[in-house]
Amino acid sequence: MDAAQQEATARARELQRSWYGEPLGALFRRLIDDLGLNQARLAAVLGLSAPMLSQLMSGQRAKIGNPAVVQRVQALQELAGQVADGSVSAAEATDRMDEIKKSQGGSVLTSTSQTTASSGAPTVRRVVREIQSLLRSVAAAGDIIDAADTLAPTHPELAEFLRVYGAGRTADAVAHYESHQS
Repeated sequence: MDAAQQEATARARELQRSWYGEPLGALFRRLIDDLGLNQARLAAVLGLSAPMLSQLMSGQRAKIGNPAVVQRVQALQELAGQVADGSVSAAEATDRMDEIKKSQGGSVLTSTSQTTASSGAPTVRRVVREIQSLLRSVAAAGDIIDAADTLAPTHPELAEFLRVYGAGRTADAVAHYESHQS
């Protein structure tokens, strides 16, 4: 690799750090290890070609262009955390990865049919996940915590919100959400 390629790769990894909180190579390797995948299976679950995954991991490409893929990455990160803390078994994780693979992604503006439970109302977990996804799409967890620390002396409730939803676990955010409903 020549100097220009090395510089481009370093720049791509720095952009990945700012957009995703860390270089995608490190993030994807952790998902592969935590979920017992290989690169081909990770690419399939995310909906990426194997060459595209390789280019993102190596820093030849900086950005994931498809928002649905970004959401699948976030869903896999949450799943890996649940496997690590024992709240999801390996067998359940395999089933969840199949669900994640089929998911179309979406955003805060997803259609009602995708965001509602059988009762017709959005589930608490779904609302929390949308808030987490939105916060995490605009800033990395470390930046959110820094912002929370800055706000804490004058706006402690807002600081707590940022910490819980921007950098915390989904289960803690669900508990926070439920405790603040009237």
